[in-house]
Amino acid sequence: MLHHIIVKWNANVDKEAAAQKVHLLYAGAAKIPGIQQVEIRENIIPRDNRYDIMIVLNMEESALSAWDQSELHRQWKAQFGPLMEKKCIFDCESPTI
Repeated sequence: MLHHIIVKWNANVDKEAAAQKVHLLYAGAAKIPGIQQVEIRENIIPRDNRYDIMIVLNMEESALSAWDQSELHRQWKAQFGPLMEKKCIFDCESPTI
């Protein structure tokens, strides 16, 4: 499945610096059992109604509980939670090629 985390930063957040820190934190995510790949995309259109960053974890559906309980996920919530105006979580099937 694809686990999307889509975030809009608070107005006072340095978006570029935050994105760099997100990339560093998520660099080790694929080491968590059941997570195959991580992709991070940053918004390129700076409008008020846009979200700022999207993290996509390509993972086994059964790994979601392990992800939720992982140290990386706890660090994500502690470090970045206060910086978020809002976030969206969206899970869907992985495309087959």
